[in-house]
Amino acid sequence: MILTVTLNAAVDRTLTVPNFALGFRHKATHTLTLPGGKGVNVARAVKILGQPVIATGFAGGRVGDRMVSELQREGILCDFVRIEGESRTSTAVLDPTTGDATEINEHGPEIAAEELDFMREKLDYLAKAADVVVIAGSLPRSLEPAIYAELIERLRAPGIQILFDSYGEPLRQGIKAGPDLVFPNQSEAEMVVGHEFSSEDDLVYAPRGLREQGARSAVVTHKRGCVAEFADGEHLRTMSCRPPEVETVSAVGSGDALVGGYAAKLVEGWAPVDCLRFGLAAAAANALRYGAGVLVKEDAERLIEGVQVEEVYLG
Repeated sequence: MILTVTLNAAVDRTLTVPNFALGFRHKATHTLTLPGGKGVNVARAVKILGQPVIATGFAGGRVGDRMVSELQREGILCDFVRIEGESRTSTAVLDPTTGDATEINEHGPEIAAEELDFMREKLDYLAKAADVVVIAGSLPRSLEPAIYAELIERLRAPGIQILFDSYGEPLRQGIKAGPDLVFPNQSEAEMVVGHEFSSEDDLVYAPRGLREQGARSAVVTHKRGCVAEFADGEHLRTMSCRPPEVETVSAVGSGDALVGGYAAKLVEGWAPVDCLRFGLAAAAANALRYGAGVLVKEDAERLIEGVQVEEVYLG
């Protein structure tokens, strides 16, 4: 079973606005509202791909009620901690004429100490049945950046793989706790290692820099694909990967679909490189449709043939 943890879950609204420009009045040609937050999006992709998944996190107020209700309607099992504060709403504006996406994300609710304690207890219970735990997304405003590191250390146990996807200081501190695999994009990885990747060589070495910070394996996504380094027994394997080419409808949530696709095959016992190939296919399938983590399983299974993987030998 896969457990996803989204401490700053949301209701996500995606608006399609052709020729979007600041300071003007527009009409959306398409609107989609879904429960969101990175871990929730991962859970949606995993569910679509046919693996058992439970989504947990914080849910509060009318927004939290709607979020849980919609997840249940999608058939996604969830077990959220109810809080006094109001869960956040996030908005993405897609311009189909340029392919640009503008995202506006609220900070999220205040989390009381007793609510956080309840979350710790719930995770202890839910993780007993988990093979893979995905911890993903931003933090509500009242939680300290070190909370992800604490949860990674708390949930580490024999037989459990911990996948981690965040950004900023929570990402930097969480990596130090030694998650099994991290999924930052290029700018997020640059923040962790402390310098920009100004050349292809910099990008190729980026996952190793994250491993030196504490991650056991790392995938760094960039505009053309991703670079990954996996610990394979006593050896390291570095891979440069490109996704299949597709006619993109919306790239919002493709990174979450990558994580979901990877996790779905990890519980089936696939090798890390093959999990990554399928994750990239799931990301491409997500780009064919509106909605984060929204994809068709058969699309991912078809697109995996177009994923290019090249092993890179580092000195």
